[in-house]
Amino acid sequence: MHDEGDAKPFLKTAKLAVAFALVLVIGFAGGLTAGASGTSKFFNTSLFGGISAEPDESVDLSDFWRAWNALNEKFVPTTASSTNASAQERLWGAIEGLAESFGDPYTIYLPPEEAKMFQDDIAGNFEGVGMEIGVGKEGQLTVISPLKGTPADRAGIRPGDVIIAINSASTDGMTTDEAVKLIRGPKGTEVVFRMLREGTLTEITVVRAVIDVPTIETSHDAANGIYTISFYSFTANSSQKFTQALTTFRDTGSRKLIIDLRGNPGGYLDSAVAIASRFLPKGTEIVTEDYQGKRENLVHRSTGSGGVPEGTKVVILINQGSASASEILAGALQDAGRATLIGTHSFGKGSVQELVEIGGGALKVTVARWLTPSGRSISDGGLKPDIAVERTLEDYDAGRDPQMDRAVEFLKTGE
Repeated sequence: MHDEGDAKPFLKTAKLAVAFALVLVIGFAGGLTAGASGTSKFFNTSLFGGISAEPDESVDLSDFWRAWNALNEKFVPTTASSTNASAQERLWGAIEGLAESFGDPYTIYLPPEEAKMFQDDIAGNFEGVGMEIGVGKEGQLTVISPLKGTPADRAGIRPGDVIIAINSASTDGMTTDEAVKLIRGPKGTEVVFRMLREGTLTEITVVRAVIDVPTIETSHDAANGIYTISFYSFTANSSQKFTQALTTFRDTGSRKLIIDLRGNPGGYLDSAVAIASRFLPKGTEIVTEDYQGKRENLVHRSTGSGGVPEGTKVVILINQGSASASEILAGALQDAGRATLIGTHSFGKGSVQELVEIGGGALKVTVARWLTPSGRSISDGGLKPDIAVERTLEDYDAGRDPQMDRAVEFLKTGE
């Protein structure tokens, strides 16, 4: 296995093991995971290492070439927005259209400029607003999560906000990649979002900055004997930080633990597996990459590293900003009966992408889906909490947290 630090840019078929194919405005996985998920984890595979360039003789491409030649011979620019694209640019556009025809928002072609931007996402070398966006259930650009303490968070952007316009440009039909290009910019400059939030339109201005991705925070409620570990992303060192937090938890003598994954868009798969291994016996299934017959499924299992005090009651808080690696951890512990999930449905980002270098750009292809140990597809509506508790706009504005309150009540009473 190779970290992003030693992976070459756009290694053929480099897999985003975070399985967070949402394009990151913050540049770390989940994500594409990346994002935030850089926090994407790469590993090589020989499965697609030798993609053939031989023509598929079963497909008649005469209509394509007829269209190509017709455009070459007849097209005349008539407006400022129309151009005589180069042959290479037309080829990139054709590949983009081919990828789009599969109807999967995460299967896309990134021309060289956008591929370079994606590479910067993984490396974390950029300035932005500090939130992750993706395609929501209705096909609209949606905020997965603003990261704590970032400009997006401070400006009041919330998980589930639907992005209607960016700097007056309508997002209707806009891809996440196109949105990222509009959102990015030098620190100190502004980007204006028009949002739809619970049926109400609102406009939010965010000042761009250098993004420092938060990872983990802990707190101890001594009065109730409850220890809380809040994860904001699954980075390369998240499992190490969790181990440190676990040591402190044991020292408190508490046997009541809250893991807060709300607004956590994902990150390293390895970190999610390592943390789940603290709770589950060795060999217990954590998550499966289901390739639906294209190749043998890959099952990730617990190493049984342990360290959680016996008898510890665990609550995991989730909401629609919990995605990818967050859903993998929460789903594994829920299926094993090791944790009670409280909050709202998670986002439902449960597909695996691989990058294939083509024409100087990158073809990002969905190759598998994540399945929880019980066989649930994470992409199919996300995880359902065991105890459903909403946190309304009024709660946010008033500083109330009924989801955390319910978790505390459950750990105190068992109900």
